Amino acid sequence: MAKTSLGLSRAARLVSAVAVLGLLTACGGGDGGDGTASAPQRVSGTAAPATGDTSSAAASVSARCHTSELRASVGRNDPGAGQENFPIVLTNASGRTCTVRGHPGAAFLDASGKQLGPDPRRSADTPVTVRLAPGRSAWAGLTFSHPGVSGARAATPKSLLVTPPDERDPLKVAWTAGPVPVSGNASSVRLTVFAAGTGP
Repeated sequence: MAKTSLGLSRAARLVSAVAVLGLLTACGGGDGGDGTASAPQRVSGTAAPATGDTSSAAASVSARCHTSELRASVGRNDPGAGQENFPIVLTNASGRTCTVRGHPGAAFLDASGKQLGPDPRRSADTPVTVRLAPGRSAWAGLTFSHPGVSGARAATPKSLLVTPPDERDPLKVAWTAGPVPVSGNASSVRLTVFAAGTGP
């Protein structure tokens, strides 16, 4: 009788173990219930490849002063040690605040509109952004050795073309400051970057 009770007890435990194993197997199956592993889920908030700030780039372009918004002039000569030093002045003639940054483009023209001499050389100065409220100005230096001192071949321009930084359309200014070097030794004309104001 004791042996029979022991056998029944072992059989009951075996059945219980099999039932528990079956439950564990069912719980460990895939979401689809077919025994395959479920696909990885995409987690929101993971890092994406870095991209440029297009909004700030667009804002920078729109803030730039365009040729149509500017008025150009040439300030008074500030000579020294055989050098002629003129400020090229750009004034904001628009109703909005805009900026200039870098060197202007410049070219001397004769009466027929032909360029006199090579393009001016640009200084190695670090550009700064100059913010121009309506009516405010920025200046860049135009410097060359006086032809009477340097011995360079000279010509007298009729006008000076000034192109604002990053623009294609120039502004024409009457040139009334006499001869400029156009070829030969020491004939280089140099330009500096824009700074705030109308001159040094």
